Amino acid sequence: MRRQQPLPKRVLRFIEEHELFRVNEPLIVGLSGGPDSVCLLHVLAGLKRTLGTNLHIAHLNHLLRGAESDADAEYVSGIAHDLGIPATIERRDVGAYQREHRLSLEEAAREVRYAFFSQVAASLSTGTVAVGHTADDQIETILMHLVRGTGIAGLRGMQPLSTLSLPDGTQLRVARPLLDVRREETEAYCAAQGLSPRSDSSNYWPNRLRNRVRSKLLPLLRGYNPDVEEALLRTARAADADLAYIDKEVFRLWGHAAKEQPDGIAIDRSKFSSLHPALKRHLIRSALQRLLGDLQDVESVHIESLLEALAKPAGKRLSLPRSLAFYGDYSHGLLTAKGDITCPFPALEGEYQLNVPGETEFCGWRVRSTILNHRPIENDEEKLKACLDLDTAGQGLTVRGRRRGERFQPLGMESPKKLQDFMVDAKIPRPWRDRIPLVCSPQHILWVVGWRIDHRARVTPSTKRVLCLEFKKA
Repeated sequence: MRRQQPLPKRVLRFIEEHELFRVNEPLIVGLSGGPDSVCLLHVLAGLKRTLGTNLHIAHLNHLLRGAESDADAEYVSGIAHDLGIPATIERRDVGAYQREHRLSLEEAAREVRYAFFSQVAASLSTGTVAVGHTADDQIETILMHLVRGTGIAGLRGMQPLSTLSLPDGTQLRVARPLLDVRREETEAYCAAQGLSPRSDSSNYWPNRLRNRVRSKLLPLLRGYNPDVEEALLRTARAADADLAYIDKEVFRLWGHAAKEQPDGIAIDRSKFSSLHPALKRHLIRSALQRLLGDLQDVESVHIESLLEALAKPAGKRLSLPRSLAFYGDYSHGLLTAKGDITCPFPALEGEYQLNVPGETEFCGWRVRSTILNHRPIENDEEKLKACLDLDTAGQGLTVRGRRRGERFQPLGMESPKKLQDFMVDAKIPRPWRDRIPLVCSPQHILWVVGWRIDHRARVTPSTKRVLCLEFKKA
């Protein structure tokens, strides 16, 4: 039924349904000169009074197709003149940007283009650009996601309205009013209106994945299902509905399993581990999106790497797209845009005698020590608790930081090793190492708090008295 309505009416309904534009705010229209963008501009020009907005054309010459690119710019200038719409037409060397930043040509063109749109928007005190992505672009995008590896979010495809965070820190709202319109419809509209859009030869370059999906993969899939495009669009709508529900559940978890703090987003390991795997994945996606503003360059492999890191012991560190990093400590994982982060342990200076039994407070720590005649049931998740053989540990126990050259015999090892080597092998971040408390006897280290006890002080069947130590932040 909708497809039988005039195209401008359908586009208007789509704009209103998704609240794509802001009334009384100038609207940038990205105009390449191809059928989709020309159709979009012409439709919006007819609707601008209804929408209550003024249009401004933005066209970028990428300097990739020589005279053809120059002719596109001239064509856009002519359309702007004929419709009486102001235009900003500029040239940028995408090839040079690609080489400088070591990107694919498609990635470089996209970054340069949206940076240009953002600059035009800023000059007009607006924040929205309308682009001519159609349902066919949506179909191709979903297939590209599938080829590269995707979760349910990739099946969702592009959204009618999204916000991009650009490298310079600015944000740009990207509206897609034609996302429910097929490419053949934009071409038919242009023909009916007597418009003569340009043809972009780069749409046929075989080295581009999107072009190969369009020219080779889709025709192959039609051999299995003549209506494969509609099937993919139905899949996208179903994925969108499912994600809307999951997003609500993830929102409820903020402040519980994850929360924002000055140096990034902290994820509580214990609470995170109890979540359903689907919620784990989408909580991580949400955390990344909050930090980056969008999920450009984030792939399923990055999500899986973070899931794996959160399931491993403290000290895990990952490098992620767009200069993000992940650090894991004994109780939390931290996603941050900072190269180095503050250690979760308080600063540790001096040496402190432990009250055994009893409590001891120092440097932001409270240590509780008890003596039992049996070993209590221990939880592997309680990294700040340890049980030692009291008679082996001896008297005069202290807590201090590390010293140069000292050695430690980790539980399960037959001989001591350098403490420095243990910390490196345990992947303890360098900035943390001087702050990690060490429980020591007069002879040697008994416990690297949060990581491992000394093998010689372990509780054995012959142990008569068990010393239980628990560290808590004061």
